[in-house]
Amino acid sequence: MILHPGVLALLGGSAAALALLVAACVVGLQVLRRWDFSSSSATQLALERRTFLVSSLATVALAIEIASSLLFLYTVDDLHRLFVGAMCATGSLNANPVGWWVLPVKVLILLAAPLWIALNGLDVRAGDFPVIRAKYGALLVLAPLVAADLVLQARYFLGLDPAVITSCCGSLFSAAGSGVSSELAGLPVFPTMTAFYACAAAFMAAMAACRLRPAAVARIATAALALTFLAVTLASMVSFLSLYIYELPTHHCPFDVLQLQYRAIGYPLYASLFAAVVFGLLPALSLVFRGRPSFAAAADRAERHWLEAGLAATIVFVGLASVPVVFGSFTMRGY
Repeated sequence: MILHPGVLALLGGSAAALALLVAACVVGLQVLRRWDFSSSSATQLALERRTFLVSSLATVALAIEIASSLLFLYTVDDLHRLFVGAMCATGSLNANPVGWWVLPVKVLILLAAPLWIALNGLDVRAGDFPVIRAKYGALLVLAPLVAADLVLQARYFLGLDPAVITSCCGSLFSAAGSGVSSELAGLPVFPTMTAFYACAAAFMAAMAACRLRPAAVARIATAALALTFLAVTLASMVSFLSLYIYELPTHHCPFDVLQLQYRAIGYPLYASLFAAVVFGLLPALSLVFRGRPSFAAAADRAERHWLEAGLAATIVFVGLASVPVVFGSFTMRGY
């Protein structure tokens, strides 16, 4: 199991990312204690030289972690062939329940890592490093999260046993079962559909309003709607979007969409969803540091592009998700 290419890439990539982040944190601790941009001492000049290299290494490490999120989904879906009773990633995750703990950690990294990369880019472009302490302080929080990701992945993959007979999505994502997944599968289709499209419209309207007239309230509202849109969309994926993709009224699995028989539509769906949410969160993140003039100037130049990218990603996601709903032959009217 451990010799599967995806497993080796995930464990090796996470180990490399963690090593880079630990090195960055060592410099980060020095920055938190000794940074003084107004000083021309040898210590300050050495720190300034190191921060350019270390920030680049941290960016590479977090980019690896972002890519590993999609690779993890691909790998657990590919591993289902090795288990009796598994037909998709759900069966692979059920074969060792530790795998389910990896998912929320991946989601947190998938949201936090791009925010740090954007914050670092603004800090460098500002010229006087106005948020260098904040970004290295955040890195001290991200590093343990990446370490937890590596440990959980190692426990999951090393704990897999092909002799185990596992269960798959039919039993987990069933409206007749119990638990959170069953409750999501049991959500009424048309009210959930209404909530999904209403939330998507509100999120896009907030980004457009923030783009036209940026203000603190608009930025905070956009971030709140971004997180709401993520939660509603994940619930909708189980409740009704999956039904239209599979054209089956009882198939609620959010992982089968990754398979080729469904044109691997899950990858662009999940990628565009998280891209939209991250771009929606960035204006609120920049709001925290706008008291620093050089940072505010850099953020003003970038914010317009963030919101435009967020709108584009949301349109792509809603468009892809709506094609089977609007143009497919399957209908839920009889159910």
